[in-house]
Amino acid sequence: MRTYEVSPANPKPRRWPAVLHPAVLLAVMWLVEIFDRILPGQWERFGLRAWDFSSLPGIVLAPLLHSDWNHLIGNSVPFLVLGMLIAFEGARRFWLVTLIVAVIGALGPLFLTAPGTITVGASGLVFGYFAYLLTRVFVAREMRHRLLFGVIAVVVALLYGSAMLTGIFAAGAGVSWQGHLTGALGGVAAALVLRGRPRDPQSSSPLGGRA
Repeated sequence: MRTYEVSPANPKPRRWPAVLHPAVLLAVMWLVEIFDRILPGQWERFGLRAWDFSSLPGIVLAPLLHSDWNHLIGNSVPFLVLGMLIAFEGARRFWLVTLIVAVIGALGPLFLTAPGTITVGASGLVFGYFAYLLTRVFVAREMRHRLLFGVIAVVVALLYGSAMLTGIFAAGAGVSWQGHLTGALGGVAAALVLRGRPRDPQSSSPLGGRA
């Protein structure tokens, strides 16, 4: 007699863990900055230019571009920490939040800054992620979800709350408080729009069902 090992009829493809998606996006930002430094020309010109609708591709490109290494380094840690907290709900959730924040966050650089001003950087996403995580406390449907998001919100507020307030209400010269403000509004909008959407089946989040 012979034995045979039967493989599943439809094996599921292996996927990246959801929490790696923010890390991949951050790695793209670092690669973009490296190439910007070694290749001729300034890639910052591909950012969002106020009142210039030909710069609309900057909705996607501006978060990947940074004015210098200090700018990128300053955004990297909060982007990764807050992005991973969102990605615990699943990769699709992370990318949907990122898309909504990027689109709404672009309104500030486009319409609230002086004509011709170019805005680049991932800080709009950072502010959006921050606002999303705080807003989830109030829109989660189940009490256990609210408690969990409440704990997350407290930790996030302690870590980054003062920096977020400063970035909007006491931003220094050359810092886009407009992009920070509309990015945060994008995070609130993302939490409201996605509040009834089920989490990803492959999510590593302890949340279940609809949150």
